[in-house]
Amino acid sequence: MIRPEDLLRPMPQGLYCPPGDFYIDPVRPVERALVTHGHADHARPGNAKVMATSQTLDIMALRYGEDFAGARQVAKLGEEVRIGDVTVSFHPAGHVLGSAQIAVEWQGLRIVASGDYKRRADPTCLSFEPVPCDVFITEATFALPVFRHPDTAAEIGKLLDSLRHFPERAHLVGAYALGKAQRVIKHLRDAGYDEPIYIHGALKKLCDYYQSQGIDLGVLEPATVEGGKKGDFAGAVIVGPPSAFADKWARRFPDPVASFASGWMRVRQRARQRGVELPLIISDHCDWDELTETLDELAPQEVWVTHGREEALLRWCELRQMRAKPLHLVGYEDEAE
Repeated sequence: MIRPEDLLRPMPQGLYCPPGDFYIDPVRPVERALVTHGHADHARPGNAKVMATSQTLDIMALRYGEDFAGARQVAKLGEEVRIGDVTVSFHPAGHVLGSAQIAVEWQGLRIVASGDYKRRADPTCLSFEPVPCDVFITEATFALPVFRHPDTAAEIGKLLDSLRHFPERAHLVGAYALGKAQRVIKHLRDAGYDEPIYIHGALKKLCDYYQSQGIDLGVLEPATVEGGKKGDFAGAVIVGPPSAFADKWARRFPDPVASFASGWMRVRQRARQRGVELPLIISDHCDWDELTETLDELAPQEVWVTHGREEALLRWCELRQMRAKPLHLVGYEDEAE
């Protein structure tokens, strides 16, 4: 009798597949890594061989340099590939550009490692594709009933309303450099905002890459004040990584409205702690309803829950008489959200 743990099991290096001799999103350098997406807690340099979608490989090269791995292998979405005794395939996860779920199949048993995923429409990446499976590995970043993300267009509308009401103030939007920043910019464009958007230098490479992949972010300008005056940014939107808002860079702008785009902005205390005047609840992860609806839709024989609020989701599965267990993987963060 084959057990799911014979196909995938947690190890100190990450999720290991013995019959294929590879790891999924390893946290330490290994011989062969299959990578779900380009965020730094899932995609790390130093592996001998890396398999991922072409966009994830490109993003890793941008972030770590061309020599981030000994060898690369492009995974085409939906294409089955044999690795040892195992068949693997990559499927859209809807998280960020290039993100994928990884289906691993062996002797009639299929496990899907979803990585990070979301079900909301996102104009900057492919939508999540449900993949039938025996075991589904789900994240649990926002796996509490309190987390119900509002309509994204309405959150962008809050930013546009503030721009109309405070035309003399710069609007600084904190957004993670990969995925969230480009998504916020694209949503602004889709809502009709066609003014130049100013970006922190840390976003330039990734924004340029998104543009090269056919995602039109409009006119982007560097958010620098050298040679100019503070008042030049009155009424402007400036997007930067959250870390930049704690240093002197943010103090260059006129009476800035501090904003932050994150699912964590649902928690008012977090917004207050960060000094966020305009919280935008925009997440690249599923909320509680989307997580539970996904499990209902897939109806796997077993659910493995990882990195996040595991207990509530395990209890929900128990009430549904769905077998579930925590994986206790370490090294994956949710602050990037």
